[in-house]
Amino acid sequence: MKIFLWIAFLIIVIVAIFAVQNSSAPLITINFLLWKFETSLVYMILGSIVLGILITFLFWISRAVGASLRKGDQNKEKALT
Repeated sequence: MKIFLWIAFLIIVIVAIFAVQNSSAPLITINFLLWKFETSLVYMILGSIVLGILITFLFWISRAVGASLRKGDQNKEKALT
């Protein structure tokens, strides 16, 4: 578990350095379906990272809940026998 935390910390540091180095970049235009807006490259980078973390977290939660339910069912079966 410690190695995972160190890797996550290293990735966060690399993304932060990348974002700060690109902070003087001009505004970028984002087009999505009917939406069109301009934002800084730093916000786009950090927003993409945060969105990726949230999506990963949602998948992890659903997997953890499923495993917990399966474990609870197994415990009930053992108690009945």
